[in-house]
Amino acid sequence: MPSLSIEVDCPVPDSFRVQQVAGLFDLPLEEKLRQEFAVEVPSLDEDWQIGLIVGPSGSGKSTIARAAYGDRLVTQFEWPEEKAVVDCFGDRPIQEITGLLTAVGFSSPPSWVKPYAVLSGGEKFRCDLARGLAGTGALSASQASAAKDVERAPFAAFACDALVAFDEFTSVVDRNVARIGSAAVAKAIRSGATPCRFVAVSCHYDIAEWLEPDWVVDMATSLCIRRRLRRPEIKLRIYRSDPSVWRLFKRHHYLSGQLNAAARCYLAWWNDEPVTFCATLPVWGRPNHYRISRIVTLPDYQGIGIGMRVAEAVAALHLSEGLRFSITASHPAVIAHCKKSDKWRTANVMKLGSRQSRGRATVSFEFQKGVRDEAIF
Repeated sequence: MPSLSIEVDCPVPDSFRVQQVAGLFDLPLEEKLRQEFAVEVPSLDEDWQIGLIVGPSGSGKSTIARAAYGDRLVTQFEWPEEKAVVDCFGDRPIQEITGLLTAVGFSSPPSWVKPYAVLSGGEKFRCDLARGLAGTGALSASQASAAKDVERAPFAAFACDALVAFDEFTSVVDRNVARIGSAAVAKAIRSGATPCRFVAVSCHYDIAEWLEPDWVVDMATSLCIRRRLRRPEIKLRIYRSDPSVWRLFKRHHYLSGQLNAAARCYLAWWNDEPVTFCATLPVWGRPNHYRISRIVTLPDYQGIGIGMRVAEAVAALHLSEGLRFSITASHPAVIAHCKKSDKWRTANVMKLGSRQSRGRATVSFEFQKGVRDEAIF
């Protein structure tokens, strides 16, 4: 494990007020103020996926991260005011862009087509994460060779995998968004959806368990702790609800904001906050068969699978009543989940869409009998 010892200094302007402060507080003035930070940081030739550098303001987090990772450290991005979010990822194909946005928990197509400036703080945070992950990539041979001679980035020479270090991670979002966003990033990286290494640099200790890092460097104590933390359990409460609660969710739905008057409605709560809305309808022409007509998770809680957990809990409830249950989707995240899960069976693929979705390719899945599901994960 390499050890970094970094000394930083800054000039002290000589002025009358500076001399007054020095006299009032018996502050010894030198030509420069110096501070040294010394800590061990795992190198890139070691086996890890996610790391966390944490500590209070002024403890040297960014200094150490910049020394370790050089230009891999993401600080901020310029977002053109006149462009939609999806137009700010260079010449990447749209499937890759939407995949990155979905991977970090930003799964709202209506917001993808908006400019960055009008998004919420949580949505901006997810967009910055996606841009950071989009910029990852293994160093070329010439870059790796050059990095050996660059004192400020000694670990870059070991880069054999894509890596991004994200400064001020979760600093500008509320703590619910911070925790869910951290879990979304961890899920994307560990599942292989976003194959890279990730280092969060943050002053917030409350994200540690949600990010599930393989190591934590605590700048307050100058210690490196090597053990993977585990995310706390999420327990959702799901109730039948009045259709009027749909107004909280409808603008985030990627299709019509309308809700059928005959729909059964369900609302999922986490920590006394509404997070997911699910509505079901009878399948036309098929007795005792229901389908999901609306499933929406609020943007601040996207990215860790809450929506599909709710869908499966509602599906299990319908099966307990002796009903069949299915979902028809065009959203890539829903289709990918159902294809991987043994809880769902592919029932139909409609390349030209269904009666409810003309022109959009959709896939229908039926929930399997005998499957019991809880909204705990």
